[in-house]
Amino acid sequence: MEIIISNSSDKPIYEQICLQIKNLIMNGTLSTGEMLPSMRALAKDLHISVITVQRAYEDLTRDGFIETVSGKGSFVATQNKEFIQEEQLRIAEELLQKVAEIGRAHGIEFRQMTNILKIFYEE
Repeated sequence: MEIIISNSSDKPIYEQICLQIKNLIMNGTLSTGEMLPSMRALAKDLHISVITVQRAYEDLTRDGFIETVSGKGSFVATQNKEFIQEEQLRIAEELLQKVAEIGRAHGIEFRQMTNILKIFYEE
């Protein structure tokens, strides 16, 4: 599992870890039941605090992406398709909100924006 931390990102390190692990799970790179690196091992590999990794793993557990078993480690949780689709929809909504803000700020007509989206969607 390869996690890349960007010091120039506006997102906190724990959030970067969460997003990358979520993406690995949702695109099938990490499959149900697969063991994740221990918090200590991942912290050592990334040269960050164990507390930062712990925060990421806690968020992933809360969101239903991983399960942690005391004394055994953290594993990819069983995913249901509705949950994954809802997560993807949330991400799309965030991106579309940014697109709408750019369009309004620069006077781009709604019709133009919908045509652009249609072109990308149909590719």
